[in-house]
Amino acid sequence: MKARRSTELVEKKDFYKELFSLAIPIGMQNLLVALIGASDALMLGRLTQDAVSAVSLANQIAFIMSLFSGAVVGGGGALIAQYWGKGDWTMVKNLFCMLIKWAFGISFVFFALAMFAPELLMRIYTPDTALIKIGASYLRAVSLSYLFTGVTQCYYLIMKLEGKAPKSVLISVVTLITDVVLDFFLIYGFAGVPKLGANGSAYSTVVVELVALIWCIAESHRGESIRPDLQGFQWFSIDITKDLFKIALPMLGSSLAWGFGFSMHSLIMGHLGSDATAAASIASVAQELITCVCKGISVGAGIMVGKLLGQNLFDKAKEYGKKFCHISIWAGIIHMALLCILGPIVAEFFVLSETAKHYLVIMLVFSAFYVFAYSINTVIVCGIFPAGGDAGYDALSVFFASWCFALPLALLGTFVFHWPVIVVYILMCADEIVKIPWLYPRYKKYLWLNNLTREESSEMVNA
Repeated sequence: MKARRSTELVEKKDFYKELFSLAIPIGMQNLLVALIGASDALMLGRLTQDAVSAVSLANQIAFIMSLFSGAVVGGGGALIAQYWGKGDWTMVKNLFCMLIKWAFGISFVFFALAMFAPELLMRIYTPDTALIKIGASYLRAVSLSYLFTGVTQCYYLIMKLEGKAPKSVLISVVTLITDVVLDFFLIYGFAGVPKLGANGSAYSTVVVELVALIWCIAESHRGESIRPDLQGFQWFSIDITKDLFKIALPMLGSSLAWGFGFSMHSLIMGHLGSDATAAASIASVAQELITCVCKGISVGAGIMVGKLLGQNLFDKAKEYGKKFCHISIWAGIIHMALLCILGPIVAEFFVLSETAKHYLVIMLVFSAFYVFAYSINTVIVCGIFPAGGDAGYDALSVFFASWCFALPLALLGTFVFHWPVIVVYILMCADEIVKIPWLYPRYKKYLWLNNLTREESSEMVNA
C-alpha cells in the first residue's frame, strides 16, 4: 500500500512538474504577446478614441490570418508531439519544414491583401470614413510583419517540444520591451522622431516580429536543436499530408467559425458607433490578458497527452485527461476572479467618453462569466481532443453555439430590433457559455484516445 501511494505521489509530482514547465512559460509568452497588443491599444487610447478603434478593426485581418496559420501549426503540432513521443526525429524535422512552408504561404496571401487592398478590408468592418482612413494606412504599414508571424509560430512550437519554452518567453520579453519603446517614440514623436500616430504602432510591430523570427532561427542552430534543412523542404508524403489535414482541416473549420464569429463582433460593434467599438476593444484586450493561463495549460495538455498517445500509453493518457478536466475548472474560477479584480483597473487607463466608460464597465462584468466558460472549453476542446485527432467536435460546437445562436440574435438585435448596445454584446459573447453542457458527454466517449503515428517509413517519398 505504501509503495503504491509512493508511486502515485511520484507520478503526480512528475505530472505537475511537466505541466508547469510547459504551461507557465507558454502562458507567460501568451501574456507577453497580449501585452504587446495591450500596450499598442493603451498608447493609441491616450492619443484619440478613433485611433484605438481603427487599429482594433484593422487588426482583425491579422487575427483572421492567425486562424489559418494556427490551424496548420496546431494540427502539425499534434502530429509532431506523437512522433516526438515515438522518437522519430526525422519525421519531426520533416513535419517542421512542412509547417513552415504552409505558414509562409498563408502569411503571403494576407500580406498581399493588406498591402494592396487595405481600404476594401476596412470597409468590411465599418462605414466610418475616418476609421477607414486611419485603419487602411495602418494595414499597409503593418502588412510586412505578416510574412514573419506564421514562420515564428512554427519555431515556437518546436522550442516548446524541445523543452525550450523559457527561451520563447525571453524572446517575447525582449520584443515586448522593444515594442513599448518604439511605440513611445513613433506614436507620440519624441526626441525628434516624427509623430506617426497609428502608423507608428504598425512600424514597431514590423520590427518586433522580425526580431523574434531572427532570434528563433539563431536559436535553432544552437546545440542539437531541430532545424529545417533542404532535404526537409524537399520532402513530401501524401499519407502524412493526409494525416496533417485530418486534424488541421477540422481545426481550421473551428478556427474560422469561431474567428469569423469573433470578427463579426467587431463588425457589429463598428455599426453601433465609436463608443461601443472602443469599449468592446478594451474588453477584448482584458480578456486576452486574463486567459493566457488557460491557453498555456491547453498547449501543455496537447503536448503531454500527445506524447503518451504516440507511445500507446492509453490508460495514462486517459488519467492525464481527467486531471486536465479538473484543472480547467479551477483555471476558469481563477480567470473569473482576476477579471473582476483587474477589469475596473484596466478601464481607468483609457481616455474614453462617459458613454464608452459606462459600456466598458458592464462589458467587463459579463466577461467574467465568459472567461470561465472559455477556460474550460479551451483546455479540453483545444488541448485534449486534438492531441488524439478528435478535432471535429470543436468546429461543430462553434457552428451551433456561435452561428446558430449567438450571432443571429446579435445581428437581429443590431440591424432589425435596435436593441441596446449591452444587450447585443451579451448575446455575442454567450456562445462559450452555451457550449458547456455538451462538453463532458463528448469527453467521456474517449474519441481522442488515438495513436496517429505511422509505422512504415517506406511510405515517405522525396519530391
